[in-house]
Amino acid sequence: MRIIKTNFKGLLIYDKKSFKDNRGYFRELYIQKHFKMTFPFDVMSYSKKNVLRGLHLQQSNPQAKLITVLCGKVFDVCVDCRKNSKTFGKYFSIVLSEKENKSLLIPAGFAHGFYTLTDNTILHYKCSKYRHAKSEIGIIWNDKDLKIKWPIKKLIISKKDKNNLNFKDFKKLI
Repeated sequence: MRIIKTNFKGLLIYDKKSFKDNRGYFRELYIQKHFKMTFPFDVMSYSKKNVLRGLHLQQSNPQAKLITVLCGKVFDVCVDCRKNSKTFGKYFSIVLSEKENKSLLIPAGFAHGFYTLTDNTILHYKCSKYRHAKSEIGIIWNDKDLKIKWPIKKLIISKKDKNNLNFKDFKKLI
């Protein structure tokens, strides 16, 4: 496993091993010794092509997340919402896919979202804390201040995510 640092403190890419042959492949998804934290809560999502989910975070109970695409391909985005961070208000994006077998470790305090580039996309999340519905908050995906360059052709988005906060209003809450 190769660990790749980004320009964001604690935001890491894990390039993992795959063992391929004529039957298919076998992959390592998670090896605890590579992580300083534990992940007591696993979730997954299934999405059609052109679905946008996010940008989500838990405000008073922030979670670190280890994101892995099990099937399909996504344009994955995380926004640094850590008030005292040098990269506060900046975003990181990466294309993650089943073919590449990379995972993204998103530190606690980041908002996360993704846009599906293929049908039948399955994401697996390992979370450092349990879901805390009362502290869930969202930032609007197309915020003018964040200037995220999404590769959107069509858009399928939930009513909840359409009504997320803009980044200026989010900053007033922290």
